[in-house]
Amino acid sequence: MSKPEHDHRGESVAALDRSTRRDLEDLFRLATDANAALISGEINSYLDMVAPAEDFTLMDPMGGAPRHGYDPTPDFLEGLRRFFRGGTSEVELVQATASGCLAVLAVIERMRAGIADLPEQAWSLRVTLVFRRDGPRWRLLHRHADPLAGRISLEEAAALGRR
Repeated sequence: MSKPEHDHRGESVAALDRSTRRDLEDLFRLATDANAALISGEINSYLDMVAPAEDFTLMDPMGGAPRHGYDPTPDFLEGLRRFFRGGTSEVELVQATASGCLAVLAVIERMRAGIADLPEQAWSLRVTLVFRRDGPRWRLLHRHADPLAGRISLEEAAALGRR
């Protein structure tokens, strides 16, 4: 991991037991690889890496009501393939913590990608990922993303809030 992270008590991840630290490092690598697959439209690879839990929730970066559950239908998966048209991805770890069967990664996803009908451009998202251990693997329980990796003014935030 790129810098000292802290758990909910303010302790350095380095102070966590070795297996927990290794789990978080592995999970961060997995999330990084999964994000690269998603941006490239490799939906099956993405889902193999971070299989959503049955009680998965998504707070989409474009806003709107949170989505509950995961739709594995061929039409939904094909829509995802068409939405993400390729690009590059770099993931910066902001914080990582684990307790019991839950792990949380707070990251910045910096991408350069073609998304939907838009031309290739820079995309940066602040993302919180919550994983739950399910046997030997982690399953994605929650994803919350927003496009506010760059600072905006109070007026811009107020305008978004008024929508």
